[in-house]
Amino acid sequence: MIDQSQNVTRLNSMNRRMFMLAAAKIVILGGIVSRLFFLQIKENKKYLTLSDKNRIREWKLPPVRGEFLDYFGNIIAGNYEAYQLHVIPEQVENFKYTINRIKNILDLSDKQFQKIIKKKKEIKPWETLIVADNLSWQNFSKINNQLYDLNGVKPIISISRNYPYKENYTHVLGYVSQANEKDILTNEVLEQKFVQGLKVGKIGLEKSFENELIGDNSIERYEVNAYGRRINQLAFQKGNKGKTIKLTIDTEVQKLANQLLLDKAGSICVMDIFTGQIIAMQSAPSFDPNAFVFGISQDEWQLIRNNPMKPLVNKSLSGNYSPGSTIKPIVALSALENGIINKNFTVNCRGHKHPLELYGQTYHCWKKEGHGFMSLRNAMKQSCDTYFYEVARKLGVDRLSETAKKFGLGEEVFGDLFNIEKKGLVPNTQWKKNALGTGWLLGETIITGIGQGYIQTTPVQLCLMTAQIANGGYKIYPQIVADKELRDQPNDKYSQLYKNSKNIKLIQDAMFASTNEVMGTSYRSRINDPKYQFAGKTGTAQVKKITKKDRELDLKTFQIPYEERDHALYVAFGPYKNPRYALSILVEHGGNGSTTAAPMAKELFKLIIDRQSLRDSINNKKYLEI
Repeated sequence: MIDQSQNVTRLNSMNRRMFMLAAAKIVILGGIVSRLFFLQIKENKKYLTLSDKNRIREWKLPPVRGEFLDYFGNIIAGNYEAYQLHVIPEQVENFKYTINRIKNILDLSDKQFQKIIKKKKEIKPWETLIVADNLSWQNFSKINNQLYDLNGVKPIISISRNYPYKENYTHVLGYVSQANEKDILTNEVLEQKFVQGLKVGKIGLEKSFENELIGDNSIERYEVNAYGRRINQLAFQKGNKGKTIKLTIDTEVQKLANQLLLDKAGSICVMDIFTGQIIAMQSAPSFDPNAFVFGISQDEWQLIRNNPMKPLVNKSLSGNYSPGSTIKPIVALSALENGIINKNFTVNCRGHKHPLELYGQTYHCWKKEGHGFMSLRNAMKQSCDTYFYEVARKLGVDRLSETAKKFGLGEEVFGDLFNIEKKGLVPNTQWKKNALGTGWLLGETIITGIGQGYIQTTPVQLCLMTAQIANGGYKIYPQIVADKELRDQPNDKYSQLYKNSKNIKLIQDAMFASTNEVMGTSYRSRINDPKYQFAGKTGTAQVKKITKKDRELDLKTFQIPYEERDHALYVAFGPYKNPRYALSILVEHGGNGSTTAAPMAKELFKLIIDRQSLRDSINNKKYLEI
């Protein structure tokens, strides 16, 4: 009886345990099933997305930059295929082994190798490390042949910048180079489109039009295995190329300007006097911008940076110079417009023996023996300083300043297009009081009348001044981008800058005499053929005060140390009968305008006028399209 009771009790206990175990199994199985249901049905989209993120990788490629064209459609800043080598560190199983294999294949120097190691430490593991951005075809082929042993290594055919005309356009276009932190932080567009190896504009129009030129990123989508290696390309979304920008510049004229300034420091600017189109704008010395695209070496950089002729400075826009005698047409025009003188006003120039003396200061004319009695036309023709001393004295600096500013001096020519353009300085009495805290002196007015003293201008301002004299005294706005020239001109274009048109004609005639009549300062540079005949005004700007000893020595230019020689200037317009173009030429330490700068104008006008019909044909087409 006891045994049967014990058996029943044991059986009941076992049944309870079995029930509890079965119930536990059912609960666990139910939990598993419900969890699987939740994960696979309810959370299907979430985990499918996460799975795809592990399986699918997306690469953003550098955008294709837009091109620059000259006025005739020639590519002056374009693109070409460059062979690059990229490495993604997180995809490399043994980075040390891989990078050493690359070093041996490409025969990298220790310096290059250390630079790569340094770059690797600066980026995140999943970011692209650019090992080489301009491989030769031979090295590119070598890498491709060894890819079986180089996990995470990607040979890439990329698009890079090319400047086919090299130093001819450097100071207009600028150059591109690898984007740095400052570039990205100061430009939201760059921040959005940034990828390793992105090249951006550093100076010039490349920088000014960065957002228009940059284009859109192309996107590559790949399927990868568990090790992150690409196994299949799923999609490729091609980005839009950046905008193509056409300039007003004629490459042939630009090349001639560069050639004329070879081995010199200076500027040549050429402008259409009616449309304001810039035909040429060259600064010298220049340099090859292609050297900056992939990063310039330290040695090359120091050579450019330490060159005493300052090739990094855009002298056309950033060079502030005393205009010398090229200011005399404006001095004469201002005096005529204000009724201070007329065309018959005469001054006796008696040379160094009888200079003008005021308050203990002596003011000499450049001609030792003097010019004798000078009228306006003759004074302009022979550039008599004594005559313009007297005109400036009677006129006063404030009225001179007003006229000079009307004709484009003392203001940025291109507005905010170039961030390096300087305003120059056209002084007046109020300026000196505000800037220096002292009153204006009569002697300062006198030297301002011959383009010395405080007055500072840029070569492109002198070109604009001359253009507005040449077109009869009407306001124009210079343009260097062809697409904007006919559409975005201010409302006051062609507004009248003069009071009496006869005064403008007197100045034009005096400039004609200066170039085309005997005793004119640029007579030796004249062209007799009316097709090419031009009118101009020479200028010689002192860079140091001429002492009494200097006058007695009367040294030739080549006998004076280079840095103490005067700057040579020349402004001109032509053809004289039907003016169309104006130019300014400046040669730093060139001696004088008549022997150094004016002869360049002779060559320029021949080429410019010969190419006028080609330019007109494009202009006519543009008007028809509008």
